[in-house]
Amino acid sequence: MENLKQLKEFLSKPKNIVITTHHKPDADALGSSLGLSGYLKKLGHTVKVISPSDYPRFLFWLPDNESVLCFGKHDINEIKKTVENADLICCLDFGCYPRLEQMASIFEQVNKPVLLIDHHINPAIEPTYNYHDVKAAATAQLIYELIVELGDKDKIDTAIGEALYAGILTDTGSFKHPSTTKKVHQIAGELIDIGVNTSKVHNRIYDNNSEERLRFLGYMLSNKLKVLPEYRVAYFTVSAEELKKFNSQTGDTEGVVNYALSIEGMVMSAIMIERNDSVKLSFRSIGDFSVNDFARDYFNGGGHKNAAGGTSAIPLTQTEAKFLELVQKHQHQLLQTKN
Repeated sequence: MENLKQLKEFLSKPKNIVITTHHKPDADALGSSLGLSGYLKKLGHTVKVISPSDYPRFLFWLPDNESVLCFGKHDINEIKKTVENADLICCLDFGCYPRLEQMASIFEQVNKPVLLIDHHINPAIEPTYNYHDVKAAATAQLIYELIVELGDKDKIDTAIGEALYAGILTDTGSFKHPSTTKKVHQIAGELIDIGVNTSKVHNRIYDNNSEERLRFLGYMLSNKLKVLPEYRVAYFTVSAEELKKFNSQTGDTEGVVNYALSIEGMVMSAIMIERNDSVKLSFRSIGDFSVNDFARDYFNGGGHKNAAGGTSAIPLTQTEAKFLELVQKHQHQLLQTKN
């Protein structure tokens, strides 16, 4: 990490610290935030986690979740005051302020020291303290490694460990993605030694579906899955009306894109979701086909090589047409990619 010694010195005295992460946080974003928060509180700091939006109910079990300030749910003046009074801003699992969406201006306008901890490609934030590694499987992995580098491994208790394990579990796809290295398994083993019940964490994340979500998933697989074997691409589209029909909640569409990629022979998958003022896109791929480049070049997005997201300002039907044109454009690359 850059400036590790300086960060350790900075943290040697009690500070007011704010931790934030990207809009619609997933298990890695929120688990990393709450894990780091738990550690910093043990050092005697006053810490507040601020989320730019709500997040899935299956993450409500995370330790100290009830203390999170959510933009749109809590008083915006309280959020602004908390940020203004901070001695340090920690940006976790994102690399540019627009990922905070409506909350971005609050952080862009405040001149405070920044700690960036992230594993996404090409961060735009210029931090005071930087812990950025695109080879890391999860931001939660980086939080664990940072605590160890600071000499405080003994301060990682079961609650902190559960939060970090949740992030590692989900961002590795239950330890199946190529980013799952020997080090990742070693960290998971060390968290088990601390007392983390891995089965409990897995069940709380993956086995807490609502009836509506399962019916929505069945509908998507039966009626909305489109497979283009000539391009080795499969995708979904879902309208705002369909989301309403199944009483879709935050997190209900998470992971649906992976079902399309699981079809034999597919190289890329996508899901296009109609929201209030835009279409949100999520991409997955295998091998050398970079959906990070695809999302960045055409949909104002980005992320990882094989997992990325983007946004479209045009209607859903036009977004789908644009996507299909781009798939045809990249046909040669898609067909040449090895499974």
